[in-house]
Amino acid sequence: MELRDIEMFLTLAEELHFGRTAARLHVSQARVSQAISRQERRLGAQLFDRANRRQIHLTPFGRQLRDDLQPVYAGLRDTLERARLAAQGITAVLRVGMLPVNAHDFRPYWETFRSRHPQWKLRIRHAPFIDSFAGLRRGDVDVLVSWLPVEEPDITVGPVLIAEPRILAVAAGHELTRRASVTLEMVSDYRLPTAGIAPEYWFDAYIPPYSPGGRRIERSLLVANNEEVLALISTGEIVTPYPIHMIRYSPRPDIAYLPIRDIAPLAYAAVWRSESENDLIRALARTIRDLGPLTPAE
Repeated sequence: MELRDIEMFLTLAEELHFGRTAARLHVSQARVSQAISRQERRLGAQLFDRANRRQIHLTPFGRQLRDDLQPVYAGLRDTLERARLAAQGITAVLRVGMLPVNAHDFRPYWETFRSRHPQWKLRIRHAPFIDSFAGLRRGDVDVLVSWLPVEEPDITVGPVLIAEPRILAVAAGHELTRRASVTLEMVSDYRLPTAGIAPEYWFDAYIPPYSPGGRRIERSLLVANNEEVLALISTGEIVTPYPIHMIRYSPRPDIAYLPIRDIAPLAYAAVWRSESENDLIRALARTIRDLGPLTPAE
């Protein structure tokens, strides 16, 4: 199998969707489908069960191939990347995963780190809010910018980058849009989302389980990603709190954002796997501490 074919197979094994795989790899769906069919002919076995065209699944043979190829591919990719960076005089890469979408707001940290350490490359990546710590534990990222609290025994909580006021996202035309701001008591009248693979304490910090008056704030609708959350908000099925940067980074004609008057700001900090701490991570933490927390932009 050629390196590009391995990349297509592993990406499809992760996404389990031809369209998303094609989008990630910047190729057509037809090319992905042809590459997988060619691999299956060469190997003499099916890699994916396509009985349900809307949702494919790995076959037992496909799962074994994925498990065998992942470390080999990751090692080869890292070797090639190190060689490419060494040719540019770069000796190491620090990968930072972002739960919030406003990486641009944090550029004082990024620019200061780069100016202090030109021999190191800083790479900023989006991190999913579903199973967010998995990337740290797999070694996909070295540092995660995460909202607090983080109560994981294997993860170190570093300095705070920002603490943002919170807003409530509702459908345009929602009855709450008649108000200039809302309270948690008002929020308790509506449904909120929850995620299957996330620590419960995150949801308790992101939105309290009870209003100040003791009413249960219902978090009952299971979601898979933020795009699904936004779609459900736009149809009026749920309301959802967000940090205030969403007003600037995700303006939408079908969604309105309302200040929440009686909820504390949401703090974001740099966190990392304790056993993976190294000079690069310590240097980024030192940069954040030296500059101090940012003032939220509204």
